[in-house]
Amino acid sequence: MTRITNKRKIAFEKYDVDKTYSLKKASEIIKEISFCNFDTSVDLDIRLGVDPKNADQMVRGVVGLPHGTGKDLKILVLCSPEKEKEAKNSGADFVGFEKFIKKIEKGWLDFDIMITQPSLMSDVGKLGKFLGPRGLMPNPKSGTVTDDLSKAIDEVKAGKIDFKVDKNGIIHASIGKVSFDSIKIEENAVKLIDSVIKLKPSTTKGNYFKSISISSTMSSAVKIDKTSISDL
Repeated sequence: MTRITNKRKIAFEKYDVDKTYSLKKASEIIKEISFCNFDTSVDLDIRLGVDPKNADQMVRGVVGLPHGTGKDLKILVLCSPEKEKEAKNSGADFVGFEKFIKKIEKGWLDFDIMITQPSLMSDVGKLGKFLGPRGLMPNPKSGTVTDDLSKAIDEVKAGKIDFKVDKNGIIHASIGKVSFDSIKIEENAVKLIDSVIKLKPSTTKGNYFKSISISSTMSSAVKIDKTSISDL
């Protein structure tokens, strides 16, 4: 029999795991049931009524969260020599090309976002077996393949995230930190949900949004009442 920790008992006293709550209330609860001794991430899980096996039902997009993610992301920019100064001045953590290509091939992956130029994608594409499974491959649709490096870096630092539905039809995305006040968590969640709504495939039948829940690192999930979100 699984033992319930004291912290988990306290959490269960604050909300009913079988009940659904408004997004506003759920954003408040998630702060109350997070007991880690570090600033944990807050995640939103959206289960969609789509079949990702069908290309026309693959839901993927980017969104700029109004309050950012709270994460200090390490940005790697693979670029031509004449663009290195622009990337460094814009705040990229790692800038270069051949040196980092070789490092990645040897297993180095100490970065969160990679940005590169269209003219270099033929070489970057060769790193797909290293980057693809980890979600680190640059993509024109997410704005990480561009010649406007300063804009791309600024957007990432401002809180732009890339999201897509997984093989089970679920979008899982970090929308902030537990240290955020509940209003900021709620507003970031609304922004993501609105973006997903706009990407609804025309071939989708039945309920597009099946369920939504919010959680933090090592906490239980709080179910969100879909009727509390005006556009659903």
